[in-house]
This record gives sequence, C-alpha cells and structure tokens, in this order.
Amino acid sequence: MGSTEPLKPPEIPVPFPPIETPADDAHEIEIGPPRPPPAASLDSTDDEDGDTEGDDGEDGDEEIYRVPMSNEIILKGHTKVVSTVAVDPTGTRVLSGSYDYSVRMYDFQGMDARLQSFRQFEPFEGHQVRALSWSPTADRFLCVTGSAQAKIYDRDGLTLGEFLRGDMYIRDLKNTKGHISGLTGGEWHPKEKQTILTSSEDGSLRVWDVNDFKSQTQVIKPKLARPGRVAVTACTWGLDGKCMAGGLGNGSVQIWNIKSGWGSRPDIYIERAHKDGEDVSGLKFASDGFTLFSRSLDETLKVWDLRSTKTAVKVFSDLPNLYQQTNVALSPDENLILTGTSVEKGGSVGGILHLFDRRRLELVRKIGVSSQSVVCCLWHKRLNQILATTGDKKEGGTHILYDPALSERGALVCVGRAPRKKSVEDFEARPVIHHPHALPLFRDEPSRKRQREKARSDPIKSKRPDLPVTGPGHGGRVGSTKGSLLTQYLLKEGGLIKETWMEEDPREAILKYADVAAKDPKFIAPAYAQTQPKTIFASSDSDEEEKK
Repeated sequence: MGSTEPLKPPEIPVPFPPIETPADDAHEIEIGPPRPPPAASLDSTDDEDGDTEGDDGEDGDEEIYRVPMSNEIILKGHTKVVSTVAVDPTGTRVLSGSYDYSVRMYDFQGMDARLQSFRQFEPFEGHQVRALSWSPTADRFLCVTGSAQAKIYDRDGLTLGEFLRGDMYIRDLKNTKGHISGLTGGEWHPKEKQTILTSSEDGSLRVWDVNDFKSQTQVIKPKLARPGRVAVTACTWGLDGKCMAGGLGNGSVQIWNIKSGWGSRPDIYIERAHKDGEDVSGLKFASDGFTLFSRSLDETLKVWDLRSTKTAVKVFSDLPNLYQQTNVALSPDENLILTGTSVEKGGSVGGILHLFDRRRLELVRKIGVSSQSVVCCLWHKRLNQILATTGDKKEGGTHILYDPALSERGALVCVGRAPRKKSVEDFEARPVIHHPHALPLFRDEPSRKRQREKARSDPIKSKRPDLPVTGPGHGGRVGSTKGSLLTQYLLKEGGLIKETWMEEDPREAILKYADVAAKDPKFIAPAYAQTQPKTIFASSDSDEEEKK
C-alpha cells in the first residue's frame, strides 16, 4: 500500500468503510468523517446476539443515556407537597418550597447522613410557595408565593427586600406599581444578575430590577381573544435571556423577543396550545432557540417548533397533572425531556418521572420515584443529579437520584458523613432565657371584663350571701337535720310534733279565727271600736241609670 496514491475524500461527506490493512499494520486507516457514536445506531440490532436490540431493556437505555439513578436520598421536613425546588449554579445549596407555606434550605457541604435543613422560614404567612430561583451569581434567590409581592433573599436566607403591591382599584395594569393578585411563577434572568421575571393571576407579566423594589421596569399584558383578564400561570426566560414566554389559563402560549421598543404585543402567539380552560403549568426553552416544551393540566406535554406553530411537533398524552407547578425539564445534553405525573384520586399508580428522547420523540424510561405525586423536577448540570419533589396533603419531600460513578459532589458529599455519636461525658449548659414580657412591668393589663368576671366569682368581693347548709351544721351555723335542737328532732320523730302547715290552705287557716275575733276582740280593735267612722259606700252607677 505504500506505493499506491492515497485516496482523496469526495466532496460530499459520506462515511466510507475503513480500508482493510494487513494484520501487521500498527493502526487502521479510515477515510472520511469519523463513525457516528453508538447512540446513533439505537434501532440497529446486534450482529453477535441476534435476539437483542440496541434499545431493548432498561440496562441498554441506562448505558446510552447515562441516567444517574442507581442511588437515592430524600430531603424531608415539609408537612405538605413540595411544589418547587432550586439548586444554585455551584451545586452546594438546595432550596425547597412547599404548600405548608415554608422554605427549607439545605447545604450539601454542611449536611451529614441525617439530611437535615440548616434553615427554615415562612416567606409570607398563609401563602403557598410557588417558585424559587437562584441568581446567576448564586448570591441571592427569588421567592414567589401566593401573595402579590415577590421577595429577594440572600444566600443565607435573610430578607433583602420585597417588591411593591399595586393598587387594585386601578383598572389599567400598566399604571400600577406592582401585581394586584397572587403570583403564579417567577424566574431570575439567566445572564443578568439584577433582572427577574414574575407572572400573576392579575393577567400580567412584569420585569423587575432587584436594585429598585419600588417599581417594575416593564409590564406585559398578554394578547387575548376577547377583553378581560386571564391569569398568567407560567413564565420562563430563554436560555440566552433574549426572549421570554408566558402560559395562560386559557391554554395559550405567547412569546416576546426582548429588543428596543418592545411591548405587550407578542412576537409568537399560539392561541390553542393546550385545551381551553386548562392552565399551562410549565414552559422550557431549548438551547437552539426555536424549540419550546409546554406542560399543562390537560395531561399533555407538547413539543413546539417556533418556526411553525400551527401544530405541535409531538404531543405526549396520558400524563396526569393536578398541580399548577408541574414543570418540564431537560437533561444537561438536552437529549432527554423530563416531567412528573400526579397520583389521581383512587388510582393505584404512584408518582412517576417520565423521560422522553428529544430526537426520536418517544418514551425511553419511567422512574417510579414515590407513591405520591411528582411535581417539580430538574437535572443539575454540574452535579449530574436528578431532583424530583413529591408529596400530598400530609407530607412532602425532595428525592435526589444519583450514581457514584457518574455524579459529582452534591449528595455524595453528605451521604458519607455519619452523624457523631453522643458520649456520656458530653455536657451542655442550658441557657437562661430572659423573657421581658414575663416581668410584671411588661405584662399586659387584663381587660375590665375579665376583672369583673373574676371579682364576681370571689364570694368576698361580690358579697354573696351564705349558701344553705345541706348537712349538719358547722362553723356556728345551724344544720338542716329536720330541726336545730336534739329535742325537736326527737319529738318530730316520735310524732308528738306534727307539721301540718304544708298540707293546709292558708285562706281557710285565717278565716277559722274570724268569728272569735269578732266576738272577743283584743288589744287594738276595742280601742278603736267607738271612734271609728261608719263606712259609707257610694251608690252604684247602674242603679242611677235604671232610675232614669
């Protein structure tokens, strides 16, 4: 072969089979571009084993897509379903928000095998946590609750500020300084560390500057088929931050390109992206800039090509969804699409994490995460670990799937740390807590009503008369044993003293002495008998009328 001229590759890059060389050659010569990777030949059968295919079986899929799922840990602590989760870009801290109104913060570097959170707080009393998002510099994060005001916290969970609430009596939303109804979602700009995006039930999206909490920088009112207000249920930035998307409660999806002089008019309007009346729960852009994934309460996941939005490229159905925070995520290489499913009432199937191949647009794997609903999921690029939030009305948790051979840091750091065993020699001085309100000087005076009730129950202050004695006398008081003296008691028991006054008629008892009093008057009656005037009664009017 040394004497022959080398073959020139053709102008069209068609892969040629390698030229066979003698066995004594140190290497084999290939002409043309390199062979495609093994992932490109998924549908081809193995020549050695004719009964097995490249895409058959879970082990084959795991090798092809390298899904980190061999090990699992669960971050517990919430008492209701965990609706959102966020991991900072460095992969050291995890935020989880729940319907129990609280946010928990976890630190992989500081946790041990007990997997306990180092901080817990309630952003807004009585409002569910709906979205959490880290800044690109990982020094702050955004917290979105069911209230109309989003809050910004630092890396340690201390409040830096909250945005204003708009005037609900102003009809035009562009003239309000903030949202007037509960928030539904929010996300930090992927490139700019001072810009965030929020969506609300008042039917608007707003762009904010975190350096100025008093007003927003842009108000977007989505396009509607008829006048009114329709809630914006989901929002997201493009991966480069040059566009944004919003999903509405009427099933439509709208996209705006950020440019000079841009306003509320959408650049792309998909009127019937999902079923009318079903909220869009999640949106996600691909890095190519023209592929969009949307998740809705109509139990579907749709893939859109923004260059032609008449029909969806692919519709994945039969994906139960009962939560407005159910999202859609991508793998770090964007070859897989992830989304979770909810547990239907009376259903026997638990929450499942579905993985779809983006190129072939088909289901490649189901991961049974929990017996509860799977709401929010993400695949962290730096850690190469999958996080999925689950829960129901009683409890909630965050499942972290990882593989020691594929994943880095994150869960691997804290799992290997066993908690310290307590020693018998351990001693901890109990701190003395000084409560200022426990002193009489700082006590609240009781109300007058309570003072009156307390005085009324006191027999001395209320001057209550003595209650009748029901038994033998005591304390100088005569008892009620059928007579105050022993002789009276014995005479009554012997029948010598009879008490007949309870059986007699009082009128008859008085009239029986009328004749005796008239015949033998005593004391007062004889003295006045001679001086008393004679009683003269007036004649009846009826007699006078009869005489007339």
